[in-house]
Amino acid sequence: YARDFDLTVVDHCEDKSLSHGGVMHEGKMSLLLGLKGMPALAEDIDAMRDVLLSDATDSKMHIAHISTKGAVEAVRWAKSKGLKVTCEVAPHHFALTDEAVEGYDTNTKMAPPLRSREHVDAVLEAIKDGTIDAIATDHAPHHADEKALEYDAAPFGITGLETAVGLAFNELVHKGLIDLVRFVELCTTNPARIFGLKDRGTLKVGAIADVTILDPNLVWTYRNSESKSKSENSPFDGYEFTGGAVATIVGGKIVFRR
Repeated sequence: YARDFDLTVVDHCEDKSLSHGGVMHEGKMSLLLGLKGMPALAEDIDAMRDVLLSDATDSKMHIAHISTKGAVEAVRWAKSKGLKVTCEVAPHHFALTDEAVEGYDTNTKMAPPLRSREHVDAVLEAIKDGTIDAIATDHAPHHADEKALEYDAAPFGITGLETAVGLAFNELVHKGLIDLVRFVELCTTNPARIFGLKDRGTLKVGAIADVTILDPNLVWTYRNSESKSKSENSPFDGYEFTGGAVATIVGGKIVFRR
């Protein structure tokens, strides 16, 4: 049905038979912290399944918030075969490793979980070589009371809208991994292409005027207490960023100006 209607199937890749009960990445850190782990294999297996199903059905497949070396390799193989497979990454999966969980801050609990350095490095390489098509925030707000629980009991998810651009500049652009053109591609033109949004991701005359104006050299600090969101569940409280939004235009109207 997806193929016949030219739709893109999107999947959160997680084999629950392997990850059930896990609260962070399975590895050295989960062992040290005494927390049940979610193995990378749970994502790898589903990603490979999706790639093979895309091949068998000749349909478009998009893997959400990719976080493991194995899933990245599955997408890379699919692209080498000319399959209609794309993927995205969330900023926290290229900016943090599972070592951030050490203080049991529930704002480091998300699904997929923060991975070990091996997987983060594989994700960064995939951003650099074009295997990863887009950056998506995976924005998941939660009330403070929900997050103020033991790590095992707290819900998965963090806010991501206000820090996505800053993290991309800090970790990707200013470190020389990608240039500004590739950054814009990851955040705008590629998402529009993946989902067939012909009037988005472009500055052509007549297109919808949703535009963000960025200053690559803007130095600013994100603070949960100053967030525009009603939720403050971010692990990046107090982070200093170089590069950020100075104005946002929605439908041709300026709705934010720094």
